[in-house]
Formats: sequence, C-alpha cells, structure tokens
Amino acid sequence: MSKIYPSENKRNELKQKGDDDYRLRPSTLTVWKRSSMSFQGTDGFTVFDQQGRLVFRVDNYSRNHPCVAASGLVLMDGAGNALLSLKPQILSMQYQWNAYREEDDCGRSSPRCKVFSMRSSSMTFFGGGKDKAEVFMGSASGRGRQQRGTTPDFRIEGSFRNRNCKISNAEGQVVAKIARKRVMNSTVMLSDDVFSLVIQPGYSSELIMAFVIVLDRISTKPYTPALCS
Repeated sequence: MSKIYPSENKRNELKQKGDDDYRLRPSTLTVWKRSSMSFQGTDGFTVFDQQGRLVFRVDNYSRNHPCVAASGLVLMDGAGNALLSLKPQILSMQYQWNAYREEDDCGRSSPRCKVFSMRSSSMTFFGGGKDKAEVFMGSASGRGRQQRGTTPDFRIEGSFRNRNCKISNAEGQVVAKIARKRVMNSTVMLSDDVFSLVIQPGYSSELIMAFVIVLDRISTKPYTPALCS
C-alpha cells in the first residue's frame, strides 16, 4: 500500500519554508479512517499533517456497539491528550451531536463547556446523495437558537460518501474541503478510507477535524472495521 503521509524529502522541503509564509498557506491534513490502536474491531481516525506527524487521533471500539454510540467519541492530539468530547444528542428530533471541552472544572458535558452543536439540516443523510449539515458555535448553540432560525456559523455540503464536501462559514466563504487522496505525483486515487482535509488559514484544524468526525457519524456510508494498524 502507498504511504499516506509525505516522504522524508517532502518533509525536509516543508521545513525549509519560512514560518510566516507557511502560516499564510492552507494546511492539508491526511485523514486515515482507521484507529491508531493495533487490534481488530476498532473504529476511529488517524490524522497526519503535511510533515507526516501524527496530529489527531480518535480511538474507540466498533461504532455498532450501543454503549459506544451513547457515550460518544473523544478527539485527541497526537500524544493522546483529550481535546474535545463529541456526544450524540439523546432523543433529538434531528440527528445532532454536541462538542464539549474536556476540562475538569467544567464538569462532565457541562453546557457552559459546549463548543458547538452540529445537526443534519435535511433528510438527505438518510437516503440522498448530497449531505447537508449546520454547525452552531458556543454554549448557546442548542435548540433555542436553532428554533429561532439563526444563521448557522458553518454549513457543510457535498457527498461525504464520495469524500467530496466543503465547509463554509456564515458569509458563505469556503473554509475547508474534503477530497479523495491521490498518490503523490500520480493520478491514482487511494481508497476512500484515506482522504485530504484542506483548511484555510485562520481556522482551527482541531475544530474542523471535529466537524469531520461528526459528519462521519451522521452520514449514510456504512463502515465495517478491518484489522487496524
């Protein structure tokens, strides 16, 4: 299988670029739809930056297990430190997930620690070819704000099944894109469990990656974990 992260030469080339210039460029993450845990029956994400460094992880048991579905997921950095806790909204009329900071002083899933709520904005997730989702930021991102018809802070449109989505802000500017990953210097596509996430400058890669994880959970694409590595 082809490497899903940059070669050593590419890493050295990136290191030689000026830091200021680098920060003005879009960042490209390589997302691998596999847990970093090395045993069978796991489901998750392993995410590399342009220099091939592990920057994000999601490690959990099979998504089909009811206990996992209820408890949610944890987005971690490359070292395994918890960044965001992602939990489904129980008894919601729409398919909705909420994100919370993993901070002890806030308490478990405290509303004042809520970072965002993300929901499907139509029934396309359950049988259509085009996915749509809305993201409301902050602790006031719950049902009251959504019922008032407030413009969402972010919208997600496209086909996650085909790894072809865009994330736009409230002004309609595209801030991130999901696309199939190509083998370097080739037109050959990698399998759809490896894809690129391109994020525009000024936007948090942690936040955008959390959107992708929730999008995976509310999309229609089935996933059967294989032997992880």
